[in-house]
Amino acid sequence: MKTAQLPPVRVEQSVRDEIESVLRQGETLSQFVENAAVQAAQRRRSQQEFLARGRESLKRAQKSGEYFSAKDALDAMQARLDLRVAQLAQKKSSRVRS
Repeated sequence: MKTAQLPPVRVEQSVRDEIESVLRQGETLSQFVENAAVQAAQRRRSQQEFLARGRESLKRAQKSGEYFSAKDALDAMQARLDLRVAQLAQKKSSRVRS
């Protein structure tokens, strides 16, 4: 498979120095830039998908007339989180006793 190149990016020397100061053992500047570009693209894709789900949810709510308050939604999420934390704590304590 042929590879493609990203366009060169001009930066201040201080930016390059900052990036080079955090490179891992054996990691090249090119690898770092590629990873950063891929992660940024994935983050943007996730944001786009999130917005699309929100728009669809709004359309469904407008069509059905059924809306939920932010407080109700946050309370439901908190309840789910509390339940999961309790489950994990119980699982951890049962492993410690074993």
